[in-house]
Amino acid sequence: MSTIKAIQWFKQTFYKELTESVKDTPFSADQLCAIAYQETGYIWAGIRESHSHDEIFKLCTGDTIDAPGRSAFPKTRKDLESWTGGTQMFQVARQALVDVGSVRKEFANIAKKYPSKFCHGFGIFQYDIQFFKKDPQWFLQRKWTSFAECRAHVIKELKEALKRQGWQSKTVLTDTEKVHVCIAYNRGKSDLAKGFRQGHYNKEEKRYYGEYIHEYLTIAKNIPAPSPANPVPAPSPHVILPPPTSVEPSGNLYQVDVSAGSSLNVRRTPEIPQLKPESNIVVKLPGSHVVKHLGGKKSADFWEIETSLNGAYIRGFASPKYLKSAPSLEIEVLQPASEEPKTGVIAAHLTPKQGTVIARVNIAGAYSLNEKNMPVRAGDTAQKRCSELANIITWLNSENSAHKRYWPRDGLTFCNIYAHDYCGRAGVYLPRVWWTGPALIRLAKGETVEPAYGKTVDEVRANDLFRWLRDFGPLFGWRQTGTLTKLQEAANLGAVGLIVARRVQEGRSGHIVAVVPETDVQRAKRNTEGNVTHPLQSQAGARNFRYSTSTTNWWLGSQFAESAFWIHA
Repeated sequence: MSTIKAIQWFKQTFYKELTESVKDTPFSADQLCAIAYQETGYIWAGIRESHSHDEIFKLCTGDTIDAPGRSAFPKTRKDLESWTGGTQMFQVARQALVDVGSVRKEFANIAKKYPSKFCHGFGIFQYDIQFFKKDPQWFLQRKWTSFAECRAHVIKELKEALKRQGWQSKTVLTDTEKVHVCIAYNRGKSDLAKGFRQGHYNKEEKRYYGEYIHEYLTIAKNIPAPSPANPVPAPSPHVILPPPTSVEPSGNLYQVDVSAGSSLNVRRTPEIPQLKPESNIVVKLPGSHVVKHLGGKKSADFWEIETSLNGAYIRGFASPKYLKSAPSLEIEVLQPASEEPKTGVIAAHLTPKQGTVIARVNIAGAYSLNEKNMPVRAGDTAQKRCSELANIITWLNSENSAHKRYWPRDGLTFCNIYAHDYCGRAGVYLPRVWWTGPALIRLAKGETVEPAYGKTVDEVRANDLFRWLRDFGPLFGWRQTGTLTKLQEAANLGAVGLIVARRVQEGRSGHIVAVVPETDVQRAKRNTEGNVTHPLQSQAGARNFRYSTSTTNWWLGSQFAESAFWIHA
């Protein structure tokens, strides 16, 4: 069973019980789904159709690693039996190993070969036998076979993890915070500055507990709650991103009221820094955009507002001088298209003459690469997708001077071409050429238009890509995201991320970079609160690099008129 279908089954089968368990807590049913799949999904996913629920709960045991691979109590059978009730506990844990061996061959082999081996983890959310010392009856009475007991216990453990993180007063958690609580549940405490690469490490897949939880939480959030009147299938395997954050419809709404060509600055803090006025700008909202008032008196210099912009949740501070009341309007939360359009305004591509190879070693032109055996992104898990994106970066290798396609020359740079190639290899459309105005009109009428350079299509540069993403990106699956943290987290799920900035002076180069998955060696920079301050980037340009955290907030430089973060599943 695929990961998505397994998590769908768990969420929709036990949704009522899960929601009851998280009531009056900052946790979510999706969070419990993620933990359950990470801890024991490898057991229950394959037997959910052949076994009853009670049988499944009984079989959710595992982990037979003992000394020298285990440092916690009990390190061995002898260590366990030396404790009060330990002999009885060994018999219980040994039988659990035999039972789970009936559905998992690897455990059957261990039980047959090693008579002193026994299970250390119990229950669908896994409670470790090290706690037998303080809670012996939970194990001896086999309470892990009760789903209610397991749910009550995991909520207790999550509350303790929440306290260890210093968040016990929080009534609402962001998705990022939920992952960190799960990491603390697994390893004691989460270091926010390390991101999600913490917790138990899977040596085979080179992936951490926190990374798995992030992936499974995202999948669970994309699965609808069960509804007998309107059953909804599991999301497509390509849905790997959390849905856009919604904005509550109630409240006082206002519309951006600025002169033509101007925009409204939304700032991180209610001030305009004297030395660097642009340094705290979150986003620039276009005229007529609708926002919601969250706080601030009518006479205040700044109001706190929230809105959604091309799918990105925006919250910050703006001047009320440029806002007018708009009670009859509403804030639209964009949902990007799940597939490229097949009719109307479709993707534009130039096809080279038959037999012509467009290669990295050639000087850049208007054509896309067509070399043999080019790497692609096609994985059905975050781990596979991230590995494939790393292979694409290695293959493109913008640092190799032999790859003239990306190498700066004669005052020209090629960030747009590198971004196009990266997206193309990842199976995502970012144009190298785009339709002219007259061609777009014809396409919109339903006419067939053949791409012809200089006649129906023109080359697309970084400034053009900023506008293309804004105007056409959502039709091709793109949406904005509001923070560097969300941008990097999306990339770490194996999604495609971009930062694009439009130049103030037309004719001068804008800039576009790919934000790429972190690796064991290459990491984004985070502050002590866990927020990404420098995402991991890959680019061609005045300086070419496969991986770098680059210059701080380069997109906020005075040479750029505006910038945006974009993601694509």
